[in-house]
Amino acid sequence: MNEVQLEVAKAYPNDSGRGIARLDPDTLLHLKLSPGDIIEIEGADTTAAKVWRADRQDWNTDTVRIDGFTRQNADVGIGERVTITKAEATKADKLVLAPPEEASVQFGSDAAGMVKRQILKRPVVERDIVPVMSSTNHPFMRSPGQAIPLIAIETEPEGVCLITEDTEVELREEPISGFEKTGSGITYEDIGGLGDEIQRVREMVELPMKHPQIFSKLGIEPPQGVLLHGPPGTGKTLLAKAVANETSASFFSIAGPEIISKYYGESEQQLREIFEEATEEAPSIIFIDELDSIAPKREDVTGEVERRVVAQLLTMMDGLESRGQVVVIGATNRVDSVDPALRRPGRFDREIEIGVPDEKGRKEIAQIHTRGMPLSDDVSLGALADDTHGFVGADIESLTKEAAMKALRRYLPEIDLDEEDIPPSLIDRMIIKREDFDGALNEVSPSAMREVLVELPKLSWNQVGGLTDAKEQVQEAVEWPLSSPEKFDRFGIDPPAGVLLYGPPGTGKTLMAKAVANETNANFISVRGPQLLSKWVGESEKAIRQTFRKARQVAPTVIFFDELDSLAPGRGGGTGTNVSERVVNQLLTELDGLEEMGDVMVIAATNRPDMIDPALIRSGRFDRLVMVGEPDLEGREQILNIHTEDMPLSPDVSLRELAEITDGYVGSDLESIAREAAIEALRESDAADTVEMRHFRQALDSVRPTINEDIRDYYEGIEDQFKGSSSGMSQTGGSGKIGFQ
Repeated sequence: MNEVQLEVAKAYPNDSGRGIARLDPDTLLHLKLSPGDIIEIEGADTTAAKVWRADRQDWNTDTVRIDGFTRQNADVGIGERVTITKAEATKADKLVLAPPEEASVQFGSDAAGMVKRQILKRPVVERDIVPVMSSTNHPFMRSPGQAIPLIAIETEPEGVCLITEDTEVELREEPISGFEKTGSGITYEDIGGLGDEIQRVREMVELPMKHPQIFSKLGIEPPQGVLLHGPPGTGKTLLAKAVANETSASFFSIAGPEIISKYYGESEQQLREIFEEATEEAPSIIFIDELDSIAPKREDVTGEVERRVVAQLLTMMDGLESRGQVVVIGATNRVDSVDPALRRPGRFDREIEIGVPDEKGRKEIAQIHTRGMPLSDDVSLGALADDTHGFVGADIESLTKEAAMKALRRYLPEIDLDEEDIPPSLIDRMIIKREDFDGALNEVSPSAMREVLVELPKLSWNQVGGLTDAKEQVQEAVEWPLSSPEKFDRFGIDPPAGVLLYGPPGTGKTLMAKAVANETNANFISVRGPQLLSKWVGESEKAIRQTFRKARQVAPTVIFFDELDSLAPGRGGGTGTNVSERVVNQLLTELDGLEEMGDVMVIAATNRPDMIDPALIRSGRFDRLVMVGEPDLEGREQILNIHTEDMPLSPDVSLRELAEITDGYVGSDLESIAREAAIEALRESDAADTVEMRHFRQALDSVRPTINEDIRDYYEGIEDQFKGSSSGMSQTGGSGKIGFQ
């Protein structure tokens, strides 16, 4: 009899609850199996599964991928070994299913038929958990995409049975006692994008519980506690639940605020009781959610209760009595507010950051949340992952829900809400399309960015006319590092830290920043200078610190400072307040302080570069200074083209000729000319349907150019200095002969 021993790995996201085992082609050959055959999996218990072929990355790895339910049926954990043989499956005559003890389920009229349709052609062994997916038209509801575990309490005949059309399926509402397997709860398949973190938590929690001898052999104590920290919505609580479920340890959950009591000593007593109970029922896991609420820094807290609770927690975590097999998992999204005494080895030994998922992680999370959804063929989860920078797991879940709601709105007109039953034909037709996801993307924004998010107009480089050199410089400085960082690695250099766009008003500096943010697919945080300034000491600097911190969390991000001269004027001007000086100092430390910037690009725009503090425009801060000057002839023609794109022009209009006579006009002036010309045409006659050349000539009389000789000389002088000529900056700086219109 051919058999192989393989290591258990977690299933692919889409396989959860389907009773599938994935093997590589060599193993299939060795066991003489073809996809669709039934195998017997023997761990501490025996179960059966249907065989499918593994993806290419799993070939030659000696693993079998099975989901949490199959692992529970075989009583094995991830990383343990199972024996696999080809099974002789007999057709089942009868199958009796019942919910586990803790679940109370009411079955509808056609529940047995529903269940049978779902588990057709599946192998079942007595005592197995048979997961049934709940769906919209299901007779018993739980959250969609989550499986309802039913236990096979009787099969005829015994052994490995295959459910066929002829099998009689019977459902019993009474839960069964004595079947200690519970399939409720969350398995590692329900967590996407946290592969390394799961691995680290398992080393800390599962190993000591399942194989304590390893630690005694090495002569070390097993770890005592794990602190999970990271932005809200990344899956900290979910991970703790999954660990508890997969280790089959007793699980005690403490929600921080629940144990605080107004009576003296009661809060501490509740903590002690939980720890005592956990010790009795070891191996066990104590999970403390929102740890910062019950263990804040003692020196910052005014209340006496919190201090005593922290002290009690410290003594419980490394008091005189040994805790045995009790592991404490703490979760918080404000790790800096937790009392430092808790964050030393011996209490929380490991701090694991559960960060914002990367593109691969986002795709996995999207697969998990769209498991039970009828998706149309044009929905690409890869593209969705690409469009959702900065989204955490909770955001992606909310995005899939929103897309489903959008799909539902399409079918609502056909549904008669007064009728009891919705026709099954309509339900079968429901499908979620790509446009639903696109619509949902406009409404769901990353939660970490809620306070600073800017809705960006969809601007591309094509809508920025002229400015060819400036565009190229900005693309090199901003797009390259984000889209192809390997170019910089190859030459061993760091990309520029920041880009300062300067030039006369109206030339399109802000427009370029918007185009960059759109083209790089990065998150965009816009900081308008004056709104950061506050009369309270320290507030303005704090606002800048938080902006940069958020940007780092949801990188890749572009931070855009408009009107930088108002936020960071030269220091030492003796203006009376030193708010702006402190803001400049804060900006300097953020731009090249001790903290790594990561994928955060900074762009700033100003039309008074001489007023900006010189320390900001040295290399390493704003080290790419880009002059966004007046457009040349070609540029003006392009800009006129963009602004008259949707305008009905009469054949006699020559944009080239207009471009020739508009020397000194910048982008915003040309936009005004196009608008004025249209208004002139309407002024002449309400029924006008084209704009003629004479209208443009009239418009030219009423719009004057921004650029005059003085302004031109001023910016040319500044450009010369920035290019590295030796003359000092102050020569033109304070001359004051320029009146900006």
